[in-house]
Amino acid sequence: MKLLRRVYEGLLAASEAHAKWEMQIARNIVSSRKRLFILGLIAAPALIFAVSFAASGGELPHILGGKSAYAPAFYSTKVFLISVIIGLCAGLITGCIGAGGGFVITPALMSAGIKGILAVGTDLFHIFAKAIMGTAVHRKLGNVCVGLAIAFLVGSTIGVTVGGTLNRAIYEYNPVLSDLFISIVYVLLLGFLGIYAFVDFMKLRKSGVEVGAHHGESPKGTKAATGKVGLPARLQSVSIPPTIKFDMDLVPGGKRISAWFVGAAGFIVGLVAAIMGVGGGFLTFPIFVYVLGVSSFTTVGTDIFQIIFTAGYASISQYAIYGFIFYTLAMGMLLGSLLGIQVGALTTKVVKGMYIRGFYATAILAGFLNRLFALPGKLVHLKVLTMSSASVKTFNVIGNSVFFVLVGIFGIWVLSKFVGNLRILRGEV
Repeated sequence: MKLLRRVYEGLLAASEAHAKWEMQIARNIVSSRKRLFILGLIAAPALIFAVSFAASGGELPHILGGKSAYAPAFYSTKVFLISVIIGLCAGLITGCIGAGGGFVITPALMSAGIKGILAVGTDLFHIFAKAIMGTAVHRKLGNVCVGLAIAFLVGSTIGVTVGGTLNRAIYEYNPVLSDLFISIVYVLLLGFLGIYAFVDFMKLRKSGVEVGAHHGESPKGTKAATGKVGLPARLQSVSIPPTIKFDMDLVPGGKRISAWFVGAAGFIVGLVAAIMGVGGGFLTFPIFVYVLGVSSFTTVGTDIFQIIFTAGYASISQYAIYGFIFYTLAMGMLLGSLLGIQVGALTTKVVKGMYIRGFYATAILAGFLNRLFALPGKLVHLKVLTMSSASVKTFNVIGNSVFFVLVGIFGIWVLSKFVGNLRILRGEV
């Protein structure tokens, strides 16, 4: 149980670090007229297409929605608007909770009828587009250890290639099996995170101790492994050349570790990122801190650096060139998330942190239940499970309803708190 607890705390800390990066990127974009203008130029074709399609009332070519490469999913104005709402909710979770809301994007897109592989590719492209628009050569990237970053990126490049190839191979073999595979991965991850987050919330509620809105504001959330004992010490004692020196500013003489271990960590992160459609930051942090013994200070900078390249390489080389990115959805999610992050971040000033943490656990569990209730239908389609079509439909309706109702309630609650406290937020009390 202690090991599982440390894994959860590592994943949560990584989610917080990624959320801080997303909030900084959002601020960089909305505070620059030039970047907003560029965003408008990029998003304009998607908006024009959505409006023209709705006005024409015509059907799209038959190839769209097919199994072949270069054939995305069926598109409509409704799907575009749903993507904006999904981005908005993910942004609200990121800004309000201070933990990554990206976990709900792929399940949400799949619930909206998007094929799993398209949801993965689109989410990766959305992360990459947000990164290149909002990230300049930021001062915080001064924390990057070049040696660690290079070794990590070599491994992540190989991992992304393997993960992307695996996803495409499964999809080409059977699109339903592809959806089942991605759903199972999300069920395992979200189930683990959601249960632990909910248990934490219940403990806080029972104790009655008030905490900050963001997890890292509590004393418990600020703990970090020192890397001086246990597995990190053993790995750092193995001298397999080439070795990388790091944390020179924090430890006299710095620390050393074999580049092979760092590359292996990069491979794992890249593999998972390409399969799930995430930046990989939620794994980089716990692996760097708790396995390799890298300081949190160096890890955050290196993690931000790798996300840009990992998401960029994965989205372009493994999905875009094969036709598995839905650009219109990506633009919708980008627009929604930029607004959601700003509103969510401001709302934390007028809402008790305990309630926000409760909603975080609820949102994660909603994604878990959504993918869990989708599994019977996939198994029936693959003839692994026998069930009536009415039962399959009922499971799907329950899963989708629970997900969108819970996430929708969270979104409405945050927006209502934001609007209701505008005078306070403006300093007009």
